[in-house]
Amino acid sequence: MSLACIILAAGQGTRMCSDLPKVMHSVAGWPMVKHVVSICESLAADQIIPVIAPDMIDVREAVRPYACVVQATPNGTGDAVKAARKSLQEFSGNIVVLFGDTPLLTTQALQQLIDRQKETGAAIVVGGFVPSDAGAYGRLIVRADGQLDAIIEAADASPEQKAIKLCNGGIMLFQSDKLWPMLDQLRNDNAKGEFYLTDCVEMAAKAGHKVAVTEMPVDDVMGINTRAHLAKAEKIMQDRLRQRHMLAGITMTDPDTVFLSVDTIIGKDVTIGPNVIFGAGVVIDSNVVIHPFCHLEKVSVGKGAVVGPFARLRPGSTIGEGAHIGNFVEIKKSAIAAGSKINHLSYIGDATVGEKTNIGAGTITCNYDGFNKSLTQIGAAVFVGSNTSLVAPVRIGDGALIAAGSTITRDVPENALAIARERQRIVEGKAKTFRSFQEQIKKAKEHT
Repeated sequence: MSLACIILAAGQGTRMCSDLPKVMHSVAGWPMVKHVVSICESLAADQIIPVIAPDMIDVREAVRPYACVVQATPNGTGDAVKAARKSLQEFSGNIVVLFGDTPLLTTQALQQLIDRQKETGAAIVVGGFVPSDAGAYGRLIVRADGQLDAIIEAADASPEQKAIKLCNGGIMLFQSDKLWPMLDQLRNDNAKGEFYLTDCVEMAAKAGHKVAVTEMPVDDVMGINTRAHLAKAEKIMQDRLRQRHMLAGITMTDPDTVFLSVDTIIGKDVTIGPNVIFGAGVVIDSNVVIHPFCHLEKVSVGKGAVVGPFARLRPGSTIGEGAHIGNFVEIKKSAIAAGSKINHLSYIGDATVGEKTNIGAGTITCNYDGFNKSLTQIGAAVFVGSNTSLVAPVRIGDGALIAAGSTITRDVPENALAIARERQRIVEGKAKTFRSFQEQIKKAKEHT
């Protein structure tokens, strides 16, 4: 049966105390709403329709290429689903309604709804869960035969109903031909004065339609309302990602201190030390070693490379096969070719480095003049001595040798030696004279 997904993402998230829409807060490098879109994609949904509030431009960007519909005023979940009706007026099949603030949702959880509908033929299937503290969650009123009679919001529940442990997880599946007539019958005579989508359950049951429930894992249906919830979701997601990578052949010496993005790609037999952070867009080939305290973002690292400790690889960089990026080295928007070594205390930005080049400690590319970024091109088999400044734009030819302590402002030909520093002078006995003079000044100060 065809499948459409409506993602409710119009909430402002006032309890987040943020100017950012709630669904745009990140978990494992992605906005929450992007996680939900990805799960819908994994089920090959025929249509995915995010529902947003007016002026949520950043949410529109996050869910591209899917077109959003707008809920003009916040009149409840039933009203939000109505906003998607025009986009689905020709659709026939199952419609899943879910929330944009549930980043821990899994493909398996959504598949449960679909399987339950196939099994029962229900007009509505609700995803329920049993939390440790039911608190403000809506309660599911289920008969002995498994029929779901109603969902009672906590604010409207009686003491007896509040004692029910099975709660509403917020995710619902509807047969499309049953959904739209029920939405037209919704009323807002409740504690919040809103149109509750959950009222469709009681309406369907009274009309003699089958309404089923499937229990989902607590974490999967976890909604994010506060920064504390966000931190909890991040922890759960990180645990999932670590387990996934370790089961795929990755060694983490202290997994709890490694932080991954949901799109991190890591090959086999990679070893990751403690306190390593992967931002978005990182691709690591096989047999790479990443030593402790490294930060990587939007970079690719070739097979057999060694990174760190204390290295920072910034966006737009590529590290070639077998290259070494050592301690306290920062690489920004640069291509480091195979077999090259930058082992100590260096900054390489807006540069290309050829194969088997050695960059000495303390070397920097001076890529910014206060107005423009310029390119430094370093050839293959080049040796750059320690404490060298390469002032871009500049090109160092293959096989060139740069003397330590040089400031290079002009191109260096292939196989040439470049020395750009003042000639050393020796003044015999000057150190002794200097110390004697300083002692005289010291004694004069003590006498006065």
